[in-house]
Amino acid sequence: MLKLEGVTKRYKGASVNAVDNLHLEVRPGEIFGFLGPNGAGKTTTIKMVVGLLAADRGKIVVNGRDLAADPLGAKRSIGFVPDNPNLYPRLTGLEYLNLIGDVYGVDGATRKRRLDYYLQMFELTSAVGDLIQSYSRGMQQKLALTGALLHQPPLFILDEPMVGLDPRSAHLFKRVMQEHVNQGNTVFFSTHILEVAENLCHRVGIINKGQLIACGTMDELRQASGQAGSNLEKLFLELTDAGGIDED
Repeated sequence: MLKLEGVTKRYKGASVNAVDNLHLEVRPGEIFGFLGPNGAGKTTTIKMVVGLLAADRGKIVVNGRDLAADPLGAKRSIGFVPDNPNLYPRLTGLEYLNLIGDVYGVDGATRKRRLDYYLQMFELTSAVGDLIQSYSRGMQQKLALTGALLHQPPLFILDEPMVGLDPRSAHLFKRVMQEHVNQGNTVFFSTHILEVAENLCHRVGIINKGQLIACGTMDELRQASGQAGSNLEKLFLELTDAGGIDED
């Protein structure tokens, strides 16, 4: 579903790469957690995958489509929610969602059915006619999530999706992610909430200083580190401090 081959990015004026020769494959039907300390390269990687930044080197393939050769084809397969959604404040929530529906060619009947489902779930039905500038941070996050799911993307990409969600909405959204992958789709998300990643993800990847230092299931990470029974928080802290697991 998502493949990165030797992806590298260095920002102008920087002395080191923000992302350094990253190789990663995320499979259909899995929730993949992308973890790392602040400044490790998570958001840079995500921005390259969704086409907001161009990689200096390497190849990104989304749902079988090369992002550089067929950017529109690749982006049609993506639903993306950034860590700080910048929505259109002078649109109503419904106008924004209809704009997204038009962009992705979602027909009227399908659009209504999906909007009814997500708006009710996120308790936005009564507010969807209001201007977005009147929404709280959490309401804007839920609106962005609804918009990103409207076309049922094969690859759902989220940068810190739980930020701003109340506990009930966070619980419901985790259920949505599980339902999404049960249909053969993929969820790729970054988070600092390690407990969520450990309980929700099929596999996780840990990036540090631009390099992928560990990737696998919890059992695989424990085995590679020689720490049977360790939770993700302990593994993460030790790996990012020590520099990672040497992989064959």
